[in-house]
Amino acid sequence: MAYLNPGAGAAREGKQAAAQADVGALTSAAAAGANPTKAEFDKTVADLATLRTAYNGLLAKLRAAGLLAP
Repeated sequence: MAYLNPGAGAAREGKQAAAQADVGALTSAAAAGANPTKAEFDKTVADLATLRTAYNGLLAKLRAAGLLAP
């Protein structure tokens, strides 16, 4: 059902959040053997840190746009 009061509805329209850069290609890959090497593990940790930064950036931008509670 469409909103029947367009003037009042326009005042409540959300604003667009700022753009967030895409996460680059992952640097980790499946472990070659049964157990990952230190280098393989470190790449996974680095990828996780990159994803965490991007995720937190998205949350901050959604809060700044008023789409999430602070």
